[in-house]
This record gives sequence, C-alpha cells and structure tokens, in this order.
Amino acid sequence: MERKFQNILLNGDKMDDFDFISALNSFNEKYLPKILIFLLVFVVGSLIVKLLLKLIRKIIDKSKIERTVITFFFSILKIVLYLIVVMTALSTIGVNVSSIITTFAAAAITAGLALQESLGNVASGVVILISKPFVAGDILEFEGIKGYVRSIRVFSTQIHTFDNKIVNIPNSRLTANNVTNCTGQTNRRINLSYTVGYDDDIDLVRKIILDLAKSDERVLKDPEPKVYVDKYLDSGIQIVAWVWVEPDDYYGVYYMMQENVLKEFKKNGVTIPYPHIQLVKE
Repeated sequence: MERKFQNILLNGDKMDDFDFISALNSFNEKYLPKILIFLLVFVVGSLIVKLLLKLIRKIIDKSKIERTVITFFFSILKIVLYLIVVMTALSTIGVNVSSIITTFAAAAITAGLALQESLGNVASGVVILISKPFVAGDILEFEGIKGYVRSIRVFSTQIHTFDNKIVNIPNSRLTANNVTNCTGQTNRRINLSYTVGYDDDIDLVRKIILDLAKSDERVLKDPEPKVYVDKYLDSGIQIVAWVWVEPDDYYGVYYMMQENVLKEFKKNGVTIPYPHIQLVKE
C-alpha cells in the first residue's frame, strides 16, 4: 500500500477513493507521529532557546564588553543553540544525526582551510575588540597611514585618513605588526626642531619659542613647554622644543609653531643657516 501511494505521488497513477484513503491512512500512521514529535521538540526547544538568549542578553548588557563583540558572539551562540535543537528533534524521531554531524564537520574543516585568512581576520578582530589596543575615534599611525579609527569590524578596521580617504586594514595585520595609538594617553608631545646660527642669542631664541607656545590656548601648561640646545652642527646649533597638547590639537599646534617661529626669527634677526656653495675663480 505504501509503495502504491508513492507511485501515485511520483507517477500520477490513478486510484479510487478507497485506495487513496487507505494509502493516506498508512502514510499518516507511519510518518505523521514522527512529524508531530519533530515539530513538538523543535517548538519547545525554540522556546527554551529564546528564553536562554534573553537571559544571556540581560547578563551581557550589564557588562562593559564592546557592543561589536556582544553582537558577534550572540549571533554565533544563536546559530549553535538552534542547531542543537534541530539535531535533538531529528534524533528523537530516529534520524542518525552522527552522519549529519560528520558531514558538517568535514564541510567546516574544508571551509576553514579555504577561508584560513578570513578566519584569521575574524580572530584578530575579536582580539582587538576584547583587548582594546585602540577604539573607534582613536588616531592611529600604521605603515604610513595616519587617521581616525572609523569602525572596528569583524574582518577589518576602517581608518579615516587626514586627507579624507577611507582605508580598510585587515585585522590580522594590525595584531601582527606595531601600531601607534596617538590618542592612547590624555596628552601628546610635539617634538619641534630648529637650527640657528652660532652667533645668535640662544636666550632670545628660547624666549621666542616659549612665548609663541604659551600664547596658544591649546598648549598645555602642565607639562609646561621646554626648549633645549640639542646638537652642534657644521652650519649651526640645533634647538629642540617640546610642547604638550591634547591629541586632537596635535597637527593644528604643530603647523602653527612651524610658521610663526619662522616669522618671529626673521622679525628678531635670528638667522637660519642653510648650505652655501662658494665658487672660487682661478
């Protein structure tokens, strides 16, 4: 009877009402209980998963874990729990789930080998989000790239450079190489260097630089600006100046000092030595 019912479904064979009802009853007796049991286990399991996820979400929301990490792990956990529910429901109706698990495992291994680099970026992204060597909004310097961290994603970190470009850097490169976080501290030191002539007044040079630095409200008073004699060069004396600012003011103060120091040097007669070529006529 079961075979006849299958032939009808596949080949469209005709049958009378009595044969159809008999075949349908036979099908229901054999498969309907399993279908109902599967649906019952799946529905109950789904309700348990929803309650469990809701409880975990409340616990995680109270933590200080990065939102991106929470979303990433929560998505994986949700998939895993629903897979467990499906496997449990299948095993309840007598399906051999061992072969299914073996097939999934083999496929996962194959996919893992094919996507090794991508999985490395995912792992590195998780490490960055948990350890927080930098966060969104920080200024980074990496392999000649300078800019603000726009976002930290699962596969890559997005940098908004100072010349208004968007650069996506794979997370594995950021964890495997040295990255400079320019905003990791509350203030940042600007290192300035000038060369003046041997005949110039060093005290005057120091006063010009310090007065310019202290006149700018962006320059911090603690630590206070410093000016030192650094090196004795062939053409003049090298002067270094240290000025501390908040990270966001770094480049504004840097270029202000570079321009105004030059103007004040010229105004006060301070010479800036540069190479000369002397031609001797024989």
